Amino acid sequence: MVGSRTWIGGIFSRQGPKHSTSNKYVDLKWTPIQEARYQNLRDRANLPYDELRVDHQKALLELWNLAYPNVTLQGLISEQWKEMGWQGINPSTDFRGGGFLSLENLIFFAKTFPGAFRRLLLKQRGKRVMWEYPFAIAGINISFMLTQMLELYQVKPRCTHCVNFVKILGEDEEAFDVLYCIAFVLMDAQWLATHASFMEFNEVLQVTRAQLERELALDDIHRIRDLPAFNLLHS
Repeated sequence: MVGSRTWIGGIFSRQGPKHSTSNKYVDLKWTPIQEARYQNLRDRANLPYDELRVDHQKALLELWNLAYPNVTLQGLISEQWKEMGWQGINPSTDFRGGGFLSLENLIFFAKTFPGAFRRLLLKQRGKRVMWEYPFAIAGINISFMLTQMLELYQVKPRCTHCVNFVKILGEDEEAFDVLYCIAFVLMDAQWLATHASFMEFNEVLQVTRAQLERELALDDIHRIRDLPAFNLLHS
């Protein structure tokens, strides 16, 4: 099921996107809470996964227990990890551009929307191709895609969908984590709708990004749960 490491290599780039579906720019006078929460999110996005940190190890074990509560894990390095969609026996080698944030996102998804999490983890819905996307690696790519889409590499982004997100973040500190869950189910829905396979993952992810940018740029979006794609978490 899992391919070579070159499969995800192309999407991990610290350069900004070449284009955006919402290319209007807005100057927003940030409130102190917006600025503080955005900076906190940037700090989270810049924290690498460290396999020597006990808290990072515990978080990885927590993810396993949430995904497979009735299966005993043999260790932090184990063939069992491949079942979740990691590329090898040691998940710590796969985080790369996603960092610790991507692990936090997966844990949040499992805790907050367990039904949708398990549906995607176990590929329970739709007619799927033989060469499926690996769940965990897809999750890491989605985290990284969102950091690029929201321009977390910028001190203060000005694109329309980014500014709208900052407004939402000021009202809901979990906005990014919920957006991650929305992005994951939206990507999977796009995957099924287009009958995509292994080598088309990056293309599907870019279509997912474009859809999220359009939805975040809508005038009537005031909460992350107002996004039309949010309904996919409960469908």
